[in-house]
Amino acid sequence: MRIVVIESSPHKKGSSNLLAERFMEGARAAGHETAVFDAGHARIAPCLGCGACGMDGPCVQKDDMGKLREEIAKADMMVFVTPLYYFGMSAQLKKVIDRFYAFNGELSARGMKTAMIVAAWDSNDWTMKDIQAHYETLCRYLHFDNRGEVLGMGCGSVAMTKATAYPGEAYRLGKSL
Repeated sequence: MRIVVIESSPHKKGSSNLLAERFMEGARAAGHETAVFDAGHARIAPCLGCGACGMDGPCVQKDDMGKLREEIAKADMMVFVTPLYYFGMSAQLKKVIDRFYAFNGELSARGMKTAMIVAAWDSNDWTMKDIQAHYETLCRYLHFDNRGEVLGMGCGSVAMTKATAYPGEAYRLGKSL
């Protein structure tokens, strides 16, 4: 299986990307091919809502989203990786998802496998409620096959993250595919 991992942290060596790396190690150990798209540093503009794509055509914007769309077309699975920012996904990941509008029908028809990996400083029992609901709604809407979620709480720094069970959980999720 070919897996595209969409990292969205502005911190290349941050907690969410650490969890993504552990996920990819597990996936590669299971024989899968992984590719990373760094949305945190890509040139991606927000959706204009212009409708020129008709939800099934090229986007009028010419930026790095075209590269990601090509990666997604070759993939069997997408993994959304984000730090938790004010109880939601990073703006960098949100721009990517909003730009799915240009190929909404294609994505919906594929039944693509997905997973979500989140790293949050907070560890309150309600910390992940809203981002989890958003992701699960996205899965329902686009007919994604949710293969799992790693909701890393208490992962405010790389050192904190390494001291939790979440790196192992991310590895096991990748290996289980």
